[in-house]
Order: sequence, then C-alpha cells, then structure tokens
Amino acid sequence: MKTVITYGTFDLFHVGHIRLLKRLSALGDKLIVGISSDEFNALKGKSSFYSYEERAEIVESCRYVDEVFPEHNWQQKRSDIERFNASIFAIGDDWEGKFDELKDLCEVVYLPRTEDISTTEIKQNLSALNGQDLDKIETSLHEVIEIVKTLSIK
Repeated sequence: MKTVITYGTFDLFHVGHIRLLKRLSALGDKLIVGISSDEFNALKGKSSFYSYEERAEIVESCRYVDEVFPEHNWQQKRSDIERFNASIFAIGDDWEGKFDELKDLCEVVYLPRTEDISTTEIKQNLSALNGQDLDKIETSLHEVIEIVKTLSIK
C-alpha cells in the first residue's frame, strides 16, 4: 500500500483545496493529512476562521482523505512519515525545495496550486464585507458543515 502524506491549514475550505487533495490521493492508495493546530498557526503568525476541530472535520469529510491528524510544529514531519509509513510526502509547489531533506525517508513531490484561487485572496475579499454580510456567510458555512455531516461523504 502506498501512503501519501501532506500538510496544510485548510482554512476556508475551497475548490483549490479539493483539487489539490484529489491530485494527492491519485498519487497513492491512502491519503493522510496533517492539519495545523490553532497553537501552531499562532506560532506561524496565522489565524484561522475555523478552529482546528472544525477544519479537521471539514477535511476529513472529503472523499479523497482517509485520515487527518494535528500538526503541532515544523519538526514533526519526519516522525509522522515514519509513523504512518508514508511512501510520498506531497505539498503545494509554493513550498518547492523546502522539504527536500525528507527525501531520505520517502519521495517528495511538489504539486502546482490551483490557479486563480487562494485562501489569502478570499480573506482579503471577505474583509471588505460589512459585519452583517459576514454573519450571513458564517451562518451559511455552518449550515454546509451540518449538511456534510449528515451526508457522511466518504
């Protein structure tokens, strides 16, 4: 069995995330996703709209993902690859060359990001909205999460 491992924040889950996870899952038999914990995001100077628990639930509901786990620090990748017996470490090409030191453990693959979409851009567009608009969006997103829960997509 060929296991693929990847990492990300997966905030404001969008079609770019889905397309990336689909391509990652096609590289092997099992896709395992490390999701940045809220504490790790804080160390990186990032904040997420959704909590780790919510982001993990969203990503885990994607049919391309077999398992999720928390990423607490940069250094854990090596031990995670060994723990999950991963054959491939894959991540977006905006990280090109940053994880080449893992090549002694497994194949390292950098995949192109989906063009014309990014979480950063979505957040910038959302920041231009007023509070009432944001409340409506948040309510809608929580409704989508509840629908996904009931569908048990796997």
